[in-house]
Amino acid sequence: MKLRGYFANLRLTASHAALLMLALSHGPLAQAAGAISPATIAASAPPALTPVPAPANVPVSAAELAAVAARIAGAKVSELHATPVPGIYEYRQGTAIAYVTQDGRFAFTGDLYQLNDKANLTDARRREVRRTLIGALPEASMIIYSPQDPKYTVTIFTDVDCQYCRALHRQIADYNALGVRVRYVSFPRTGPNTASWTKAEQVWCSADRQSALTQAKLGKALPTAVCKSNPVAQHYALGLQLALPGTPGIITESGDLLPGYLPPDELLEALKADSAGAPKS
Repeated sequence: MKLRGYFANLRLTASHAALLMLALSHGPLAQAAGAISPATIAASAPPALTPVPAPANVPVSAAELAAVAARIAGAKVSELHATPVPGIYEYRQGTAIAYVTQDGRFAFTGDLYQLNDKANLTDARRREVRRTLIGALPEASMIIYSPQDPKYTVTIFTDVDCQYCRALHRQIADYNALGVRVRYVSFPRTGPNTASWTKAEQVWCSADRQSALTQAKLGKALPTAVCKSNPVAQHYALGLQLALPGTPGIITESGDLLPGYLPPDELLEALKADSAGAPKS
């Protein structure tokens, strides 16, 4: 059974260059990114895939997972986990989740629900994956705007040339005033070797990154030269791994993904609901 194409079409990656190349060559980002060399993609990948815990309370032996992996072409044991459904296994790359049968003959996609409490087990796993991957990214590589006493923290994948990213940033003081701490991560949608990518690097290489980011989002040219040590490639690879649908991509502390711009008041309400553990349909 070959499921690699499914994950590639969703633009998801593991840490290695081959999967990143598959992601860019199949997904909607391919047209925007253009031709990207294997060396660039390899340099963009994190040094190792951050381990993600297996689903809780679903014991399974390594031998059992190895037997299932052996029946699926290209599958790795680390990508497979048991589910509460006997004979059905989770097959995951990044936040892309499919389900396979124990004999390796069948696979299906979609959300798995627990009927007694209507819990969406698939969405819970996506959140867990996002929390783990974002949690492994050091704050030192982010550009942070924070109120003195934050009530909520969001991690936002941003592109300096994205219209709605600019609209969000124009209100950064309003988000902060509502107690929202914003951690920016770079995701230039056009990919490496483009003007947006260079601007993101220039922002990072500036002495005052907050001011530089504001100037870049206002469309002003930055005089700063690109420095070799910057996190833009790592951030971009992480965005691909998370199957980021666009920018701004807002990830909450619970691991929920809010795909798109939300005005300050609406974001605050979403964060309140997220913090309260409001169920998702």
